[in-house]
Amino acid sequence: MPASAPAAPVRSPIRVAVIAVPPVTAFDLTIPDLVLGGMTVRGGPGYDVRVCTAAPGRPVTDGGGLEIAVPHGLDAAVAADTVIVTGTGARDGLDPRVLDVLRTACAAGRRVVSICTGAFVLAEAGLLDGRPATTYWAKSAEFRARYPRVELRPGVLYVDDGRILTSAGLSAGIDLCLHLIRLDYGAATANSAARLVVAAPVRPGGQAQFIDSPLPPESGTSLAPTRAWALTCLDRPLTRADLAAHARTSVRTLTRRFHAETGLSPLQWLLHQRINRAQELLETTDLPIPQVARLSGLSTPDSLRHHLTRRTGLPPSAYRTAWHHPAPAGGVSG
Repeated sequence: MPASAPAAPVRSPIRVAVIAVPPVTAFDLTIPDLVLGGMTVRGGPGYDVRVCTAAPGRPVTDGGGLEIAVPHGLDAAVAADTVIVTGTGARDGLDPRVLDVLRTACAAGRRVVSICTGAFVLAEAGLLDGRPATTYWAKSAEFRARYPRVELRPGVLYVDDGRILTSAGLSAGIDLCLHLIRLDYGAATANSAARLVVAAPVRPGGQAQFIDSPLPPESGTSLAPTRAWALTCLDRPLTRADLAAHARTSVRTLTRRFHAETGLSPLQWLLHQRINRAQELLETTDLPIPQVARLSGLSTPDSLRHHLTRRTGLPPSAYRTAWHHPAPAGGVSG
């Protein structure tokens, strides 16, 4: 499914409430503040991130002996533009106040998000019935058994279903937060945020969350140098044979290793990078549309229009009108 169309640029900061449901997954709980709370846009904060819980002042446990002090109550979620539920081990007996806040936020048209097993909370609130969603792949069988009315997509990084977004586990939460930045502030700002947290540029939600070789092989045959090289020449009509020649391997081996390392085929990965490049050029330059198409490797304005509209819902001229800022995309700072 294509990602949601970017809305017109919004006035910052965007208010974000992160609901901690004990026992929390501590790593997940830190992601929104790390990625969203640490960025600035045109000299001001892009997001106001507040962690909240149904019982503020009472330590929230992580199930492993760690206790986390959470100062804000659910009033922060009531006032938020975006409400995020992070990973939790809770299944039965979820606090009805949390479920009510989520239902109210959804009914009011606010953005509701889950990271990892936070999807169990959204599903318990009834927000995912009849919708596509994902969660941590290792919990997918349990999720499907509990919530058969949800259209579970266990193999993807995240699912954007308009005002409700869900991600897979752990680092996929970073991908989803970067996706939120892209929706709110554009691709150039999102890629700046990715560099700040030393993450890959915004990855497509449909990329596999579980890949065969998440770490480079000890033999030193990672394709990372070839991917880095490809980013320097996206304006060229690169083929699988070109990539294989750079990697000094066969096309068949390249394709197998590419999928093992990224979850995508070489051409899928190239297309994603080309669209990213086109978005950045539209946002940060005044180059004519045909030149943007050529420099991004999408060749023609028609091709650019097709792929950009499929991703964002906007043709190039409308995308530029919504997101254009000739100066660099606003600083991103910790």
